[in-house]
Amino acid sequence: MLNKEIISEILSDFSFENDNIDIISKGSVKNVVVFGNEVIIDLEVINPTLQSKNSTKKKLFDFLKEKLKKEIDLKINFIVIKPTENKIYNTERKIENISNIIAISSGKGGVGKSTITSNLAVSLSKMGFSVGVLDADIYGPSIPLMFDILNHKPLAVNVNGKSKMKPIESYGVKILSIGFFTKSDEAVIWRGPMASKALNQMIFDADWGKLDFLLIDLPPGTGDIHLSIMQSLPISGAIIVSTPQVVALSDARKGVSMFKKENINVPVLGLIENMSYFTPLELPKNKYYLFGKDGAKNLASDLKIPFLGDLPIIQSIREAGDFGRPASMQYNTVSEKIFNEISKNMLSELVVRNKELPETEVVKITTMSGCSAKK
Repeated sequence: MLNKEIISEILSDFSFENDNIDIISKGSVKNVVVFGNEVIIDLEVINPTLQSKNSTKKKLFDFLKEKLKKEIDLKINFIVIKPTENKIYNTERKIENISNIIAISSGKGGVGKSTITSNLAVSLSKMGFSVGVLDADIYGPSIPLMFDILNHKPLAVNVNGKSKMKPIESYGVKILSIGFFTKSDEAVIWRGPMASKALNQMIFDADWGKLDFLLIDLPPGTGDIHLSIMQSLPISGAIIVSTPQVVALSDARKGVSMFKKENINVPVLGLIENMSYFTPLELPKNKYYLFGKDGAKNLASDLKIPFLGDLPIIQSIREAGDFGRPASMQYNTVSEKIFNEISKNMLSELVVRNKELPETEVVKITTMSGCSAKK
């Protein structure tokens, strides 16, 4: 028998084309009444035109019919609201059993952000922590390659009566990436809302289990994907990756600025400098600063944020990533020692952050004006 709870649960998976929030979380559904096969929904909309209302009704009808596998008589009472209403919607959906969510970001592409993410994840796993990685770099997912799981597909599992994606596990790390659902030679040509919806599915429709850390490999820059992640999840802290080159540092500074904005307010745990210098095997005492010296360290000092460590150019790190076996898996090597040190520095900053600061809240969004601080 149909009832209000069943219909509401189904509608929690429905969102409009240009919206990355389902209509239940958004608060658009004001009431649901069920009489046998007749379903009556009170629905808030912005567009008052008859064409828009008919289109909305058809989409909802088709969606409900597909999910219920039965005929229904759908009636919608449209409530037209003004688009200028500064209504704050609650988009927070809880992920149980994840202690710390760390966003790993870079202002510029090609600075080794995904390499840092994969090696930090393995390093933390070797320390005994349970770790997951969400590859949020929608347009250039490289985490599956770095963990040698390029051709894997997540399975569906039943969790409390709901179908969930089971993350792929590699080297003790649970992983989800859009790369699992696209061909390796196929470009992902999506607008922001579609990419955000895909990310929300990987976040909330996945069986992550109990994790000490969920590392989120963000795309380069400060764009829509970053805001969507912060609107969905309470980020414990952010790490910025940069090379010492002036061009990269300029964009890294913008990345730090984004997280520090008043209406975002995500603590920056620190800055990591990649490709700091090069030391040839035949000249182990020599250091060649190909991209500049101490750029990220000086930037961290300038911005008054922690410096978590630097990583030289080491051929084996690149080779390990290309072969899908992160360099931090090695034992008694320079690479393992460096990633262990960076991981320990991050943990130290996280302990201080958790002790001195309250839990981060998700960024609240409004109907028209982007993001708004929660009062």
